[in-house]
Formats: sequence, C-alpha cells, structure tokens
Amino acid sequence: MLDLSILEKNLDYEFKNKDFLLEALTHRSYLNENQNWKLPHNERLEFLGDAVLELCSTEELFLTYKNGEGELTAFRAALVNADSLAQSAKDLSINDFLLLSRGEAKETGKARNEILGNTYEAVIGAIYLDGGYKAALKFVAKSLLPMLKDIIELGLYRDPKSRFQEEAQAKFGITPHYQVLKESGPDHNKDFVVGVFLGPEKVAEAVGKSKQEAETGAAKKALEVKGWDGV
Repeated sequence: MLDLSILEKNLDYEFKNKDFLLEALTHRSYLNENQNWKLPHNERLEFLGDAVLELCSTEELFLTYKNGEGELTAFRAALVNADSLAQSAKDLSINDFLLLSRGEAKETGKARNEILGNTYEAVIGAIYLDGGYKAALKFVAKSLLPMLKDIIELGLYRDPKSRFQEEAQAKFGITPHYQVLKESGPDHNKDFVVGVFLGPEKVAEAVGKSKQEAETGAAKKALEVKGWDGV
C-alpha cells in the first residue's frame, strides 16, 4: 500500500478521507489489471477538479490583476494548460504515487505529462470534496499560481506563433513562414505536416488535424529549438 503521508506532506494537505486521494491517483488503466480495486478511476474527480481550478484561478486573476477580460482569459489559459499542470504534478512528486497499469507505467514524455496533468486536477477535486473550496484554493495558490509571474513577465500567455514571430523579428529581422510539407488521410480526416522556416532554414515541424493546429505546434517546437520558450 502506498504511504500517502509522504504525498500529503508534499501537497501540504492531510485528508480526512484517504479514499479521495487514492481515487485521484487511480488511472483508468490500473483497473484493467486490478479488478478487485475498491475505488473507481479518477476521471470524475478530474472533471470536478477542472471546474474548481477554473474558479480558483479566475478569482486570483480577478483580484490581483486589473487587465481586461481578453488578457485575463489568456493568462488563465496559459496557467491551466496541460504543460503547467503536469509541471506542478512533477514538483509535488505525484508521479511517484500514480496507480497505473504496467503498460501505462512505461509511458513517458507527452503521454505521461497528460496523465500527470489530469491527476493534478483530480487531486484538486479530491481536496475540494474532503476539505471544501478554501482548502482547494489554498492548494492551487501554493502549487500552481506562482507560475503566473513568469507567464506574464515572459509573455508566455501569447500564442506560440505570435511569440515566435516577435522573437524572430527582434533577433534576426526575419518573419517566419510556414509550409505544408505533407498531407495524408481522407478529406474528412486529414493530417497536415507543417514546417516553420526562418529564410531557408527549417526550424521545426509538427503534425495537426488542421493547418492552423500544425502551424501552432511547429511554432511551439521552434521556440524550444531556439531556446526562446522562456522556460
């Protein structure tokens, strides 16, 4: 059995009902190999936690910043995106306590980050059920909201295409251009591979279900390649 006291210390919250926390840590895949497990998987808690997180982050932004609705929405979107949530989960060592199938336990990279981000939301839901809104707000304020400072100061709330264009123009005087490198699949379900270029140099490429999605993915990768992602 997991020693939940270690995780509770990381979360800075002690559960009255430990089953809430166990459920938050239970991935759907775990039930496939442990059919006698006493708890459901964490997707309902994730659903609840997502809503609680939106309220917590919105309240903090509203009370702290005087920006207009558009900018506040962009701040919030950057704060609660999958990468931010996964990073918060890693900082709390939630990864060490996940209940996964043997197959899922081997997954790394984007797949694991998605699981971690979802689990972070499930933990918020668990804290909300166990201790109420104030406890959930305190947890979010400590574990996620500190990221806001960098998100705002480094402009991480702007979409990747705008950020990459601004950096490219500032550093090289070049406007990036995007090119479809490959299309595949039937008309109703196409995949597009798009490259982003600085002059003749292809900096990065990405795949998406639309040209716009692929361009955004390519710009995000290009920011990482150039070291302009602010992380």
